[in-house]
Amino acid sequence: MPTSVLFCCDHNAIRSPMAEGMMKQLYGTGTYVQSAGVHNDLEIDGFAIAVCAELGVELSRHRSRSFDDMEEWGDDLGSFDLVVALSPASQRRALELTRYFHLDVEYWPIMDPTGVGETREAKLRQYREARDQIRERLIARFGTPEGG
Repeated sequence: MPTSVLFCCDHNAIRSPMAEGMMKQLYGTGTYVQSAGVHNDLEIDGFAIAVCAELGVELSRHRSRSFDDMEEWGDDLGSFDLVVALSPASQRRALELTRYFHLDVEYWPIMDPTGVGETREAKLRQYREARDQIRERLIARFGTPEGG
């Protein structure tokens, strides 16, 4: 288990906050976990909040941040053991960091659920699918959580 993980996606509004929240829920506080986006132009998505709440994962207090925000706030992006990119744009940004820092970068291609589905229920189905893909990847990568 790495001591620190950074999940990233395009806007830090859906996929990476879901991954951050589920990682914390599944594996506790032994690993430092954060998330970031290539951009910080959206707030946490309401559908993401709803589908994670179904699993007992609280996302409503999440504040979106970008890689640039983290650097401006003094976060050492080179201190993460593992960066997990959940979108092609975030994978490119994470790989740029490897020019300056020794980081392990993994790419988990998780579908972006935005804009898919006409009805509320159809949209929720897409968000649940993305959430479940992330959860399956977490367990495949880090193992079955204790007690789970």
